[in-house]
Amino acid sequence: MAWDPEQYVKFVAERERPFHELVARVGATEPGIVLDVGCGPGSATATLLDRWPASTVVGVDASVEMIAAAAALRRRTDVGGSLEFSVEDAHGVDVSHADVVISNAMLQWIPDHRDLLRHWAATMRCGAWLAFQVPGNFDAPSHRLMRETAADGPWAAVLRGVLRGPESVDDAQGYAALLMEQGHTVDAWETTYIQWLTGRDPVLEWVKGTGLRPATATLERNAPDLVQPFVRAYAARLRDAYPARLIETADGWDHLTALPFRRIFVVAHKP
Repeated sequence: MAWDPEQYVKFVAERERPFHELVARVGATEPGIVLDVGCGPGSATATLLDRWPASTVVGVDASVEMIAAAAALRRRTDVGGSLEFSVEDAHGVDVSHADVVISNAMLQWIPDHRDLLRHWAATMRCGAWLAFQVPGNFDAPSHRLMRETAADGPWAAVLRGVLRGPESVDDAQGYAALLMEQGHTVDAWETTYIQWLTGRDPVLEWVKGTGLRPATATLERNAPDLVQPFVRAYAARLRDAYPARLIETADGWDHLTALPFRRIFVVAHKP
């Protein structure tokens, strides 16, 4: 599936805030190798070299398009650190030599990611850190209506089984238990952000770069004439679920749409 870096970064500040809050809880001081698995366009990954300037920071992603966008960020520091990117599937990543492994909003795309986490936990070196966050909004109206729209229309047969539900992720307690069973100490928590969005169909624009992409990509391959009718039908449902409000801000009156977005965070340390 091809990803669109330009669409993804329309909300780059909102998407990167959980990344920064996750990394802030990692206790590593002078890691030699830092891996960012599922690095996307790389702008958040680049901040890891700012925190650990003597480290080798490596961002990997299965998307050729994302790594192409990240390539311009490659650099070296005066103290021997470097920022590198490569195309690689998460299942092929060797974490055994890393001191810190970060994964930001990627694991939810991998059906067997719980087994992958167990593998990472088992093969990580002693003293290493594992930090990840995943969206916890699969039962929110944005995703529930996406699945309902996919199941109700001329595109239903094409989209059957494409969109996954709440089973895609665990809660913070579930992930904590999984990693504690592997001998790690774990800090796990959940946060619900209220994203205030502007413009026409802002929730649609938000999900176009992430959660909606499997559906639209599937239709583009198999029934391109149905892409826009599907998107229009979904957008109409979103408008009812997420109405715009006229709110007075410091800059004056504006129509804003509130999007509650739950995130699940885990930071684990292997003694």
